Amino acid sequence: MPFFLKHGYRVIAHDRRGHGRSTQTSDGHDMDHYADDLAALTAHLDLKDAVHVGHSTGGGEVAHYLGRHGESRVAKAAIISAVPPLMVKTEKNPGGLPKEVFDGLQAQLAANRAQFYYDLPAGPFYGFNRPGVKASEPIIWNWWRQGMMGGAKAHYDGIVAFSQTDFTEDLKKITVPVLVMHGDDDQIVPYADAGPLSAKLLKNGTLKTYKGFPHGMPTTQADTINADLLAFIKS
Repeated sequence: MPFFLKHGYRVIAHDRRGHGRSTQTSDGHDMDHYADDLAALTAHLDLKDAVHVGHSTGGGEVAHYLGRHGESRVAKAAIISAVPPLMVKTEKNPGGLPKEVFDGLQAQLAANRAQFYYDLPAGPFYGFNRPGVKASEPIIWNWWRQGMMGGAKAHYDGIVAFSQTDFTEDLKKITVPVLVMHGDDDQIVPYADAGPLSAKLLKNGTLKTYKGFPHGMPTTQADTINADLLAFIKS
């Protein structure tokens, strides 16, 4: 956020329902509500020509918002390490991850959320489990802090929202320029079934692949990601 503020942009980052400092409401933890909440925020702030940037589940949120609410307030979008088109394996999506993977995430979260929220950033999220990669404890604990601020039920239900929502039709509807950024060593949202497929479905999509970058590349590779985002916004 400070990077784009420094370059003269207004930067708005909302915490989705049940996350961060937002209310820990018990319901509405699905992609329709996420998109509708975003639409309510953009309408309340009367945003025009906005550039929406969504990471991981947030990338799905951006796609669903555009597909569900249209593009009248939007100039461009960027989706980073994002979950579209569809994460879970189905007959139509044979390259997806088995549902058991996501059931396992829910089981780990329910059993010991504090431990789960340490293990994820300490391992696959930032690629700290790869040989030769030095883990950053402050980054790990900051991820843990943000996770533990939110609601357990919101996070439990959110796993279904990000893994089982099919964004194919949303992507097909989008006409504004969209930058699809994905690392080919993403251990959370595997590259082959995400970035390239999303870029193909978009009318005006550009795929940018990052060799060896992890899921959490906006943090670990901030200089590269910020520079590419800025170039896209200015183009």
